[in-house]
Amino acid sequence: MVELLAPAGDLEKLKIAILYGADAVFIGGLKFSLRSRASNFTLDDIKQGCIFAHEHHAKVHVTCNIVMHEKDIDGILEYLKALEEAGVDCIIASSISILKLVKTHTKMEAHVSTQASILNQEAIRFFEEYHVDRIVLGRELSLEEIQLVRNSTKTDLEVFIHGGMCASYSGRCMLSNNMTNRDANRGGCAHSCRWNYDLYNHQNQVNLEGDYFAMSSKDLCAVEAIPKLIELGMNSFKIEGRMKSLHYIATIVKAYRTLIDDVQNGCIKEFSFYKNMIAKAENRLTSTGFLYGLPTINEQLYDLNLTLPSKDFVGIVLEYDSKTKKATIEQRNFFVPFSSLEIFGPNHNSEIYIKEIYDLDGCSMDAARHPRQIVYFYTDFSLEKNDLLRLK
Repeated sequence: MVELLAPAGDLEKLKIAILYGADAVFIGGLKFSLRSRASNFTLDDIKQGCIFAHEHHAKVHVTCNIVMHEKDIDGILEYLKALEEAGVDCIIASSISILKLVKTHTKMEAHVSTQASILNQEAIRFFEEYHVDRIVLGRELSLEEIQLVRNSTKTDLEVFIHGGMCASYSGRCMLSNNMTNRDANRGGCAHSCRWNYDLYNHQNQVNLEGDYFAMSSKDLCAVEAIPKLIELGMNSFKIEGRMKSLHYIATIVKAYRTLIDDVQNGCIKEFSFYKNMIAKAENRLTSTGFLYGLPTINEQLYDLNLTLPSKDFVGIVLEYDSKTKKATIEQRNFFVPFSSLEIFGPNHNSEIYIKEIYDLDGCSMDAARHPRQIVYFYTDFSLEKNDLLRLK
C-alpha cells in the first residue's frame, strides 16, 4: 500500500489531515525546519500529535531539513532525542550529519529530504551507504526517469504529487537571501519569485497594461500520473503545504485519498472528478511539472498566480445532537441563514439547506460574520464532528 503523506502547520491541521485520509503527516518543530514562519510545533504539541496519529494508525515525520551552518549544530542531538521521546516516527533531513545522528543515536527512521536533489542512481547509492530508510526524490524528474531510479533500488522512494514548485533546483534558492536577507535554506524564504514585477526592455516598460510577470512555476498537480506512479512502486506520495489552510489540507488530502483508493480497488473515475474535488480549495494554477518531460511556457506563471476556489469554507462541525438535530459549528467565514451548504467530511459528501442561525445565547442571527464564533442551527442531516461546511 502506498503512503499518503500530508502537511500540517499546527495540531488542528495534523488531526484534520489524518481524519481526511492521510497515512502520515510531516511537521516542523521550532528548530532546524525550513518553514520557520509556519505555526511550528512545540515538543508538547508534537507529543500530542504523535499520540493522536498513532491512535489512528498514522505516522508523524518531523522536518530537520535546513542547510546547516556551524552555529546550527549546537543542540541537534538533544533535539533529536527529544523528538524520539515524543513519539516521532521519522526525521526528514538533507544534512548528512543529521541523517547519521538519527541512524546512530535513535530508533527513528531517517528520510533524505528533497533538498538533497536526488535525481539519479548514484546519488541513491551514496545515501544507501548511510542506511537511510527512505529517499525523497527531487521534483525535477520525469516519470521515465523515476522508473529508471525505481528499478535501481529497493530503498523506499517518496515523490511529490501536489503543491508548490520552486523555480530553483529542489528549493535551493538564493533570491530571498539577496533581496531580503532572509535565508530560504534556513527557514526564512520570502518567496521573492512570487512577487509582482514590472518587465523592462532597457528603459521601456513592457507590461503597460498593468499585468505583472512572475518568475515562479505553477503548482504541481499529479492526478493523472498517480496510476503510473502506483504501478512503478512508489512508497509514498507527498502533498506540499504546511502553511496552507485547514480547508485546503482536508480537500486536497481527501481528493488524493479517494484517487489512490480507487486506483488500488480498480474503480478509477475520470480524472476530472478528482480535479473538481481539488478545485474546491484555494489554489494556484497547476501543471504536471516535470512528470511528462521538461516544462514549457505552459508550466510557468507570468501573470495571475491564484485561482479562485469554487467553494467557500464557512465552518467546521464541533458536535451534532441526533436527538435535538442541533449542529454546533465553529464559524470560519461569512454565511447567512436560509443558505444551501455542502457538507464535506471524511465519510460523506452531501447538501443541506439551513434556516435560522443562532448564537450561544439562543439569539437568532442575521449572519455569522465573526471568525471562530460558535453558532448553531438545526438540520435533519446527521453531521459528524470535524465535517466542513462550504457554501453551495
